Amino acid sequence: MQYLVTTPHRSEYPNPLVLKQGDFLKVGERYQGPENWDNWIYCSTDEHAGGWVPEQIIERLPDPGAGRALQDYSALEMNVDKGDLVQGEKILNGWCWCLRPQDGALGWVPLSHLSPLPADN
Repeated sequence: MQYLVTTPHRSEYPNPLVLKQGDFLKVGERYQGPENWDNWIYCSTDEHAGGWVPEQIIERLPDPGAGRALQDYSALEMNVDKGDLVQGEKILNGWCWCLRPQDGALGWVPLSHLSPLPADN
C-alpha cells in the first residue's frame, strides 16, 4: 500500500539492531508509552547493545531473560519528512516497514505518521 507521510519522523537509534533467524537474545523490558505501540520488547545480543524487537518474533527460552529470533529482523527506522511517499510492506505493532521508492531507503515508520493513498485503477 502507498502512504503519504503526514508527520516527520527521525530515528533515535543510529546503530539499529539487526538479527538473523536463530540469533540468541537477552530479552529486556516491554515498551510502555503513550503511543500504544504494544508488543515491542527491548532486546540485546552479545554483539549489540540493543533495540526494539516485536514480541511476535521472539521465542522465549527456559532461562529467564533468554530468547531466540524466530526470523530475520532489522530495527532500522526510516527518517521521513512530511510529504514523502512510501510503500508500506508490513504493519506490526503500530509501525509500518516501508520502502521509499525515490531513493530505495527502507525502515520502520510509525503508522500514525502515515496516511494511506487510494489505489490506482
